[in-house]
Amino acid sequence: MTTLTVNIENKKTEKAVKAVLDALGLSYDEDKNAKVNQEPLNAAEQVIYDRLKSSFEQIKLHQQGKVKLKSIEELLAELEDEV
Repeated sequence: MTTLTVNIENKKTEKAVKAVLDALGLSYDEDKNAKVNQEPLNAAEQVIYDRLKSSFEQIKLHQQGKVKLKSIEELLAELEDEV
């Protein structure tokens, strides 16, 4: 089992993260009194962070009607082309 600590600063983001964890069937605990001890990200972690941040920004823009996201069919076709 792996433990992942996530520090969330606002309720809206907290709800979104919980929804993702629930959708993935992952369990989680909340510790609202935990002390924050944040270490800098290594290069691989920074890449993942940047990709996730970009993805969530795209979702936000899609929800605002500013961009159109690919359908699952388009995404799968793109992935098949890369293999």
